[in-house]
Amino acid sequence: MIEKYRTAEMDKIWSDDNRFQKWLDVELAACRAWAKDGAIPKADMEEIEAKAAFDARRVAEIEAVTQHDVIAFVSSVAEKIGPSGRFIHLGLTSSDVIDTAASMLLSDALDVVIGAAEELRRSLAQKAWKYRHTPTAGRSHGIHAEPTSFGLKLLGFVSEAERGITRMRRARNDIRVCKLSGAVGTYANCPPHIEERVASELGLERDPVSTQIIQRDRHAYVIEALALYGCGLDRLATEIRHLQRTEVMEAQEPFGKGQKGSSAMPHKKNPILCERVSGMARLLRGYSASSLENIVLWHERDISHSSAERVIWPDAFHLAHYMTKIAKRVIDGLVVNEDNIARNLDITKGLLFSGRVLLALVGEGMSREDAYAVVQDNAMRCWDSAGKTDDTLCSLLAADSRLPASLKADPEKLKALFDVAFYIRFADDIFARFPIFEKSGKD
Repeated sequence: MIEKYRTAEMDKIWSDDNRFQKWLDVELAACRAWAKDGAIPKADMEEIEAKAAFDARRVAEIEAVTQHDVIAFVSSVAEKIGPSGRFIHLGLTSSDVIDTAASMLLSDALDVVIGAAEELRRSLAQKAWKYRHTPTAGRSHGIHAEPTSFGLKLLGFVSEAERGITRMRRARNDIRVCKLSGAVGTYANCPPHIEERVASELGLERDPVSTQIIQRDRHAYVIEALALYGCGLDRLATEIRHLQRTEVMEAQEPFGKGQKGSSAMPHKKNPILCERVSGMARLLRGYSASSLENIVLWHERDISHSSAERVIWPDAFHLAHYMTKIAKRVIDGLVVNEDNIARNLDITKGLLFSGRVLLALVGEGMSREDAYAVVQDNAMRCWDSAGKTDDTLCSLLAADSRLPASLKADPEKLKALFDVAFYIRFADDIFARFPIFEKSGKD
């Protein structure tokens, strides 16, 4: 991952030093398991416990010759220990160490993203609560539909974030497995009880059938969960990008003092943070495709997955974590222009209320077909007269001879059909479905 989009938390997890430390944790857990059986003499085990360590530079030197990273690592550790180092990697194959350590790395990385996602969810919840009763134009196909509230708009992203967090937690549970079953998964050189002891020490479950590797559907599930979560961030970013358009201007991402929007146009305030999130989501979706391809390997295993994983795992987590931080920054600093929201509600002169009028006409005894024709005819006239006359859908309907007599006789009854409060009267009921509003949402 390029420096600009790295995060310190992910750098720590995916560093060579941390990866080698996880490998050493697996090797030492295996040695302790063997020592309980007497396969490693007490004196040798004491030497191993006292001296086991690695030197990343030495690992690189050995790997340059052997062209095998695990052999280089094991040799480096054995050098540190001395003669007792011969027991390091006893009965194991490379994937026993790599895949068990990867389970810990992936779950640690998921913990970081989940924690950041929970913070973003709280920020979204607070902003949604603040604007839960602020009417705004709902849109479908990019066109005004019916009124909603700005808070309800944001509440949809709160719910999506919760689903993303749930999926990542499930993926974390699924990936926390240990594999010490040997070269093709038969435990020929490392009996099952050794794997069981190692799994227990490391806080992992045993993979019931691992062949030479942990099957890559588990890892694909992790990246799929990240990609789906990233799609939710992309949807949020895309919504804000639209709302920031000059013609809309209902919301804007934060624009800092001294920030510049364009080298040529000094007036520009561009939604660059949201656009960055959208671009990164595309990368996550691409990594998702690679992780699915990694599931299909030859026989008990090949290593066509390995080179891809060295790239997509750290990169995907850097991206997901960075995107979450950026999204939180956007939401925390979101500028909501309530005047423009109110203005935009009126630009179609009442067309957002056509559905309610339709149902009212049906309620007054008209057939649905006739009622639809009356409302649509006047709605189209309202569209066509926009900017030319002061006609509204309400005034055009009032002048239509086809309007039921009960509504003609009571103009206030017709006018009441255009009350925006009608559309958001259940907002509090919808918010009440989310336990988060029992605490953080009302802060």
